[in-house]
Amino acid sequence: MKRIAIATLGCKVNQFESAAFASGFESHGCVLVPFRAEAEVYVINTCAVTAKAGQQSRQLIRRVLHAHPFARLIVTGCYAQMDPNTILDLAERPITIVGNGNKHRLVEAALPDNPPDLVLLMGNIRHKKEICPLPVTRFPDRTRAYLRIQDGCNNFCSYCIVPYTRGPSRSLNLTGVLDQAAVFCDQGYREQVVTGINVGKYGLDLDEGHTIYSLLDRLCHDFPACRFRLSSIEPTEVNDTLFNLLARRANLMPHLHIPLQSGDDAVLARMNRRYSRAEFAAIIHRVRETLPAVTIGCDVLGGFPGETEAEAANTYGLLAELPVDYLHVFPYSRRPGTLAASLPGHLPGPVKEERVRRLRGLDAAKRQALYRANIGRVLHVLVERRQAKSGMLQGFSENYLPVLFAGGSHLIRQVVPVRLIAVEDGQPMGIIADDLLEESRQTR
Repeated sequence: MKRIAIATLGCKVNQFESAAFASGFESHGCVLVPFRAEAEVYVINTCAVTAKAGQQSRQLIRRVLHAHPFARLIVTGCYAQMDPNTILDLAERPITIVGNGNKHRLVEAALPDNPPDLVLLMGNIRHKKEICPLPVTRFPDRTRAYLRIQDGCNNFCSYCIVPYTRGPSRSLNLTGVLDQAAVFCDQGYREQVVTGINVGKYGLDLDEGHTIYSLLDRLCHDFPACRFRLSSIEPTEVNDTLFNLLARRANLMPHLHIPLQSGDDAVLARMNRRYSRAEFAAIIHRVRETLPAVTIGCDVLGGFPGETEAEAANTYGLLAELPVDYLHVFPYSRRPGTLAASLPGHLPGPVKEERVRRLRGLDAAKRQALYRANIGRVLHVLVERRQAKSGMLQGFSENYLPVLFAGGSHLIRQVVPVRLIAVEDGQPMGIIADDLLEESRQTR
């Protein structure tokens, strides 16, 4: 039996795909081992969304080449798709590089006992018309399963390398989505995160007549005992149909992550984002007025090329006054091959760092306000683990609050009613709502 070690960098789609590799290897009788253990085959699923992610990918490749000189190395993912020649320069022994459009062939390529010296399964990702078939039988070490429904992106935001590494938007057909969701339910997962590169474009490349909205409705209807959470959706795809779903389907989690990237119209235009700050603000206010209990998160980039102090202040000011609950803040990262890489006015590191620092301070304040606003409420927490530091159970509520509370280990992987009682050291703290817990047991 071959021992297989898999390392995953980057997004939820990569994590789903690595789970598919693990499922494939196990079906062939292989044994999965930790990445630091001795193995016959090492798989690195790389990321290239930022320069730091590319650097981490190279470091991991070098580490395996140095520490395990006789092992087979398989490199895949966005960095492998973007820059296979650099990976070849790093390696001085047989290696396999698998492009994003051929990930369904990775397990087969890794298994031969006497492989060729070099295996390149690349192809032109921009010509791909179908999503890779990557079934997953289980998600190792995960309480929530990632349900990949879509891959690729047609937006070509000027800062983003993903359309070049993932190709055009491609959707998994309805039967494939429902079959995968059923597997996760049968495996006992209580929550599935509906994910992709641009999930709002789901179904538009198929002739089945389904959209992201009809798919979410079908998932919630067919699997009523499972929670579904939408990973992220573009501002232009937030509409009354989505509001109606969130209001009508109790197992569609009240949580929306809506990327902003900049709160200045001139910067948004340079980013090739397709909305204005006023339009984004109207969307957020509409969400809050229609569904006040929904948690709203945003992505924002600090230090885009040419961003002036006034433009940065516009972004900060918009986010400060909007009723959003948390921010994912990133410094702009130059990616060769993107339009933004050739724009004038790239900012020095210290300027970007200061703008990111300010935005992250705003994020911290907004999170604390969200936590305090939920004190006294009973939240339904999917318990993920026991926190080593405090010894308390830890999990995420339906509205995406990270809650700590005391309880037995038998509650891990269960949805538990927890009353939020305090915020201590910035952390939401709760106690089990015993009456509701007993009631939920009786109705199972």
